[in-house]
Amino acid sequence: MSRAGRVSKISNKEGSVPCYFSSARLISYKYNRMDKQPPAEITVPKSDEALLAQCRVETFRAGGPGGQHQNKTETAVRIVHLATGISSVARDERSQLRNRHLAISRLREKLEAHNKMPEPRLRTIIPKREKKRRLEHKRQRSQTKKLRKKPDTDLE
Repeated sequence: MSRAGRVSKISNKEGSVPCYFSSARLISYKYNRMDKQPPAEITVPKSDEALLAQCRVETFRAGGPGGQHQNKTETAVRIVHLATGISSVARDERSQLRNRHLAISRLREKLEAHNKMPEPRLRTIIPKREKKRRLEHKRQRSQTKKLRKKPDTDLE
């Protein structure tokens, strides 16, 4: 890995978009932007039982404030969708059953968001007047900085 704050390029494979990474964040594309192919669509079952059949459910101690009850019981729930690796965690409620329902609803939202293809970015066209104004401002700044220099005293 690279140092913090430094961005490096990962080698580009044929026909794919280059990926950049830093130690803080790995940036990747959900799909190849050249082909405009969406990710494989995941069918999200309507019933909770069918969805749980596609997942791994883990319970663990929630931690945090709540005293002895919180420290002794495994009320927090983590659900991992096996096909995609998308996970959701719920530790809001005192009951494992309520946390399970919360985690299922959060997982369902994440899976539905995964199926949506991001909208392509539309390029903004800069008006000619704005380009002209920028260049004029640039010329003025250049002139201001030239006037700050010492005068050229070559008398050749």
